Amino acid sequence: MRTAYKVRVYPTSHQAAVLNRTFGCVRLAWNKVLAWRHARYHTQGVKTSYAETDRYLTALKREPEHGFLSEVSSVPLQQALRHQYTAFVNFFAGRTRYPRYKSRHGKQSATYTRSAFRWRDGRLHLGKMDGPLMFVWSWPDIDVTTLNPTTVTISRDPDGRWYASLAVETNAEPEPLPATGRAVGVDLGVKDFAVTSDGERIRNPRHLERKARNLARYQRRMARKQRGSNNRAKAKAKVARTHAKVRDARRDFLHKAGTRLVRDHDVIAIEDLNVRGMVRNRSLARAISECGWGEFRRLLEYKCERYGRRLVVIDRWHPTSKTCSACGHLLAGLSLSTRHWTCPTCRTRHDRDINAAKNILAAGQAVSACGADVRHSGSSRVRSAVKQEAQSARTGIPRL
Repeated sequence: MRTAYKVRVYPTSHQAAVLNRTFGCVRLAWNKVLAWRHARYHTQGVKTSYAETDRYLTALKREPEHGFLSEVSSVPLQQALRHQYTAFVNFFAGRTRYPRYKSRHGKQSATYTRSAFRWRDGRLHLGKMDGPLMFVWSWPDIDVTTLNPTTVTISRDPDGRWYASLAVETNAEPEPLPATGRAVGVDLGVKDFAVTSDGERIRNPRHLERKARNLARYQRRMARKQRGSNNRAKAKAKVARTHAKVRDARRDFLHKAGTRLVRDHDVIAIEDLNVRGMVRNRSLARAISECGWGEFRRLLEYKCERYGRRLVVIDRWHPTSKTCSACGHLLAGLSLSTRHWTCPTCRTRHDRDINAAKNILAAGQAVSACGADVRHSGSSRVRSAVKQEAQSARTGIPRL
């Protein structure tokens, strides 16, 4: 199994200078090769292989104005070309967008393979760098001296923090969690981050909204500073630190919420949300982006795979909110402002989110069983939700 450990790094001033110089060379190599590849494709109509980019980088180092590329380790430069080649493969396969140029103002990173670093007794020595790189280990149950990293990626965030990602190949598979015999459907939202079919509501912490006032003040201060000045750099770092606090708090919340769901349930059913299409709504784009639904689904996928749970993703077009979870009646329409509605067939009063979570669970169980449409047990008058004729919605009808 391949896993990774991300640790906080504290380089010395000399090590930071070497790493910053390496970041600049990696960025230059990426941008130069990308421009050459782009021009070659549009003028000659040919694609460029990794071997050709490697030869181009070698020729680039021989030029007098680019001789400084030989002063840093050559492995991060070659890894940048490999990453660029993979990015183009994914682009032509329709999985990602066209690779972009790297900027010096965002996150910087450099990847080292085994030929460019040495791992000895839990200490990391990078190529062309004096002394080991100090880092903080945060897993007390894992002996750091027993690790054998295959690659090391050093990164620097815009807020000035340094990290190292250690990729490790291990033969020890994680033990699956004990079975609970429980299944849950999860309906993601904005007001409540998640509502489960059990009726539990996970509150949306709204981390960005709580920091919005301070963030706006720091951004105004930065806007008043002269471009290129040290004061602007300090103000920009303060803005970046505020964004980092929001990002860290959101990631911590998503990890804890996902871990609790995986620990307490054998089967988890969620919707395949079209987040990219939903953020086109200018009124809700900021609130939807703040929730982090895509990251939450990615966390659930790898946690379920790691601990022996099953994640079922149902079709995004399934009418979970408009379908009665008790009898299967399908409404013709349901506005977003309607949070409660009464089924005109069985007179059941529904909470919109809890009803959707119950339908997500039913759809997930149907997919798990036979891959068919949703089937309800009970009354003989119940039919499949997607095959019923749509009827007009009536909200606010008192239950008899």
